[in-house]
This record gives sequence, C-alpha cells and structure tokens, in this order.
Amino acid sequence: MLPSFQRNRLPRDVRDALDLARGERPLAHAPTRGGSRVVATGVALHLPTGDGGFLRLPWEQIDRASWDGRVLHVHQTGGQAHRIGLTDPGSVPEIIRERVTSTIVVNHPATLPGGGKVRITGRRSPATGRVRWALVFEAGLDPDDPGLRAQAEQILEDLRRQTGL
Repeated sequence: MLPSFQRNRLPRDVRDALDLARGERPLAHAPTRGGSRVVATGVALHLPTGDGGFLRLPWEQIDRASWDGRVLHVHQTGGQAHRIGLTDPGSVPEIIRERVTSTIVVNHPATLPGGGKVRITGRRSPATGRVRWALVFEAGLDPDDPGLRAQAEQILEDLRRQTGL
C-alpha cells in the first residue's frame, strides 16, 4: 500500500497534459468514470475533454456546480453545462464550492425600471484580481434587447459606484 502522500499525488501523465499557469498548483483531483481526472487548482477547474486534454475553467467563470453523489455538474457563466461522473470525489466537490464562492464579491438582484428582473454579479479572478461583471436576465427577457441592456447597465454602473469596484 502506498503512503497517503503518494496516493494523493496527481499522476504525472495528468500533470503533463494540464495547461497550468505559472505558479498554479493542484489542490485536489478525482478520478472520472472515463479514466481521466478532474483537477482543481487555486485558480481554475480542469475538466477532461475526452481526447486526453483538459478544459480550463477559471473559478470566476463557473456560475454554479453541484455533486449528486455520482455526477459532478458544472455550469459556466453564459449557460454551457458539463456533467462528469466521478468514481471517488474525495475533496473535489468541497474545493469547488469553496473556490467558486470565494470569487463572488457582488451578487445583486435588481428590478428593471421597465419591468422584469436581472441578477448582477461581480466575480474576482484569483489569478488577476480583476472583477468580471455578468448580467443574467430572468427567463422571458431578451438579453439582446438594447433597451433592457441599457437599463441593466445603468443599474450596474450605480452598483459599481456604490461598491467602489
């Protein structure tokens, strides 16, 4: 039986396939049902692509994630969703929850002057420190409507002034 520090070490072939930024270190990893790994680092979640590569998702670009006991569900800001079966999740779900939550600096629901609602979020990148803003309109509203966007962007400007971000 391997000592625990070796059991928890990221396999070399996985580490070599990852596109890690300078100073980026793995925090946790978990084996997938497909034979690869999900890898959580201090700045991003790396999901297997199925071709031996990895999709790098910075924490501030993950809208939400959940673990149902068998499958990890990851939803990117903007709507793309990923489902990955894990055979032994270890601490990966907890690390994901902590890392995603730690990027949120503002989460503000607002009612638009013309009716309808928008959720405004500001997420700070652990890699750069910059805040990235997102406008999420409630179902039934057209996010491409210039009038609605202008209303939401005015609320965002007021929010940025109030928070100093």
